[in-house]
Amino acid sequence: MKMNRRRFLLAGTAAGGALLIGYAATRPSRHRRANADLVQGDERFVTSFIKIAPNNQITLYIPHSEMGQGIHTALAMMAADELDANWEEVNIEQAPAIDLFANGDLVKGFAGEFGVPNFLMGLVNVSAQAVAEIGNLQITGGSSSVRYTGEHAMRVAGAAAREMLLETAAERWDVELSELSTELGHVQHNASGSSASYGELVADAALREPPEQPRLKERAQFNIMGKAISRNDIPAKVDGSALYGLDAHSEDMLYAAIRLAPVFGSKLVAVDPGAALAQRGVERIVELEDSVAVVADNYWRAKRALALVSTEWEQTENDAISSADIDVRFSQELANSDGSEDKEVGDAERALEEAADVIEASYSVPYLAHAPMEPMNCTVHIKGDTADMWTSTQDALGMRGRVASQAGLPEEAVRFHQTYCGGGFGRRLPFNWNVIDHATLIAKQFDVPVKTIFSREDDMQQDYYRPAVKNNFKAAFDEDNNVLVWHSRFTGPIQVPGAAHIPYGIANQSIRVVDGDTHVPIAAWRSVDHSQQTFFIESFIDEIAHRAGKNPYQLRRELLQEHPRHRAVLEVAAEAAGYGQNLPQGHALGLAVQESFGSVVAEVAEVSMGVDNQPIVHKVTCAIDCGWAVNPDTVEAQIKSGIIFGLSAALYGEITIDNGRVRQGNFPDYEMVRMATSPEIDVHIIESGEELGGLGEPATPPIAAAVTNAIYILTGQRVRDLPIKNHDFTRSNPVAGV
Repeated sequence: MKMNRRRFLLAGTAAGGALLIGYAATRPSRHRRANADLVQGDERFVTSFIKIAPNNQITLYIPHSEMGQGIHTALAMMAADELDANWEEVNIEQAPAIDLFANGDLVKGFAGEFGVPNFLMGLVNVSAQAVAEIGNLQITGGSSSVRYTGEHAMRVAGAAAREMLLETAAERWDVELSELSTELGHVQHNASGSSASYGELVADAALREPPEQPRLKERAQFNIMGKAISRNDIPAKVDGSALYGLDAHSEDMLYAAIRLAPVFGSKLVAVDPGAALAQRGVERIVELEDSVAVVADNYWRAKRALALVSTEWEQTENDAISSADIDVRFSQELANSDGSEDKEVGDAERALEEAADVIEASYSVPYLAHAPMEPMNCTVHIKGDTADMWTSTQDALGMRGRVASQAGLPEEAVRFHQTYCGGGFGRRLPFNWNVIDHATLIAKQFDVPVKTIFSREDDMQQDYYRPAVKNNFKAAFDEDNNVLVWHSRFTGPIQVPGAAHIPYGIANQSIRVVDGDTHVPIAAWRSVDHSQQTFFIESFIDEIAHRAGKNPYQLRRELLQEHPRHRAVLEVAAEAAGYGQNLPQGHALGLAVQESFGSVVAEVAEVSMGVDNQPIVHKVTCAIDCGWAVNPDTVEAQIKSGIIFGLSAALYGEITIDNGRVRQGNFPDYEMVRMATSPEIDVHIIESGEELGGLGEPATPPIAAAVTNAIYILTGQRVRDLPIKNHDFTRSNPVAGV
């Protein structure tokens, strides 16, 4: 059985990785597997991502989920450009959820990002594809698609296919390879006037093995990359033909409405169905370990019947816990423990003792929900020893594996039907299993498809949340108000390494983390730790500047001498925003800069206080250095999306715990920035030529600090706890001369 083989190979990995290397070496090449398993008619795969038909239609398979971020188009552009394809002849397909499209390039990329030592990277590189297949890795997350899959898989696949086609033509025409060129899906031999389309060459080209290290284009040679090209997913989303997980349908389908344990981790004790079973259309009440579901012939009937079901849950020690209790616990942990080292530079403790002045501040942020527009859902149809599933996900292979595990089936017996995602933000990553597990366990009791839907309230109250975090800071100055010490103690866990590190040239740094575990389930949220830590860091550096009597912009520039990319984005954003120039009466500019996922971002927020003494964000000016832009239109869209997402969290976002459970239930309790309150956003793309950086997340972290730093100038009140809506700004004392 495949699962047994996987356990065996994973054990081999722990023993040194030799088995994985052997597994990878003995497998047929991926493009041969694609031709054996996926080809129809006269089409041929020249690499596992690129299929060419005799009529010269080129199909590019994209191993990532399209969530509105434009990734299908961007990755296709990267492969098509290296291939010298005619963009008008390119078709884009979602790669199916099979081992062939497990993403080994993510393994390589994240291994480096998470600090795997250099001496082990050789092992990682040769076994990455095997690891991805064994681990069901087809993730869309971590702002990794372009910078890892695009750069190291799609571009390489396009360049390799081009070389295979050139070699085929050279052999067919008996000419030197150097005499040939490619353009718009054709190979040409100018000396003889010979020309052949890729479709005419593909049958023979597919018999070759793709070169592992084909020559990639220089940026000056790009024909497609770097252009603003319309996304391929837009037409279907405009005309309504786009399919999401929630759209799965069959005539015999049943629907499940579910009630999960209100306090995380508690179990179901008793169920009284009341009048639920007598309701029209109700098929069955399903009891699970931590939930109860009503299954009916439509969702509305299932949901109404569920309201008639009485449930009793076991009592736990978490039943009385509140957000205030969690905050007290975090404060006690920070007071009583020095935690574990995250980063130590110089001798911060000694420098604090010898300092002329010390400033201290405590910051905190709450739990946050993901709240994607498409509620969580999963449809499963178990038919004997096979199963079909439909859901919107950020990891199709992971979800297929999870359904197989819950259904007791081999993974090959589960067929996954991929759809668009109506938002993800980390909620649809494979670590957030609850809807998948429950949907599968419910479907096991029926021989027809069953669609399990989390209501908006279910999703809000049964999410895996962005962690609540508390951070205590100290900074120290010498007699000339130069900052000597950066001292940070924060509650964990650390989800991505380095988010709490600073780019500023401060000689003594002590950054440590203490335990922050609670009963509240947590997972990745758009930009992960950077969303909390950038608010903390960029707010406290502002406090340092004001305490030292320095301009916050100028202090940042002084402390960023060793980080020219940070300085450059800061300067571009500040100049474009008119920093230091006259503003409308009652307006102020706040700024923040940070690096995440390989991109450096600076944001300047123009803010005023409304008649209700709440802030109005009029404009956000953003500069980003993501290396270079594959599709500038997508870059701008992702930056704007990230800013609005982060601004919603800064102004309004909070999940609070009362009696062990989440208090919020729907959008009236969890407000968002609306079209009427969205600021003007001005985006500036800096092409430094550095390695590609991510785009989906880097614009989210800086906005909170940029806004609250402006609020301080306007009111004299430092916002150290989010969301902003909880603060009273009626007593304002504007800061002069900033």
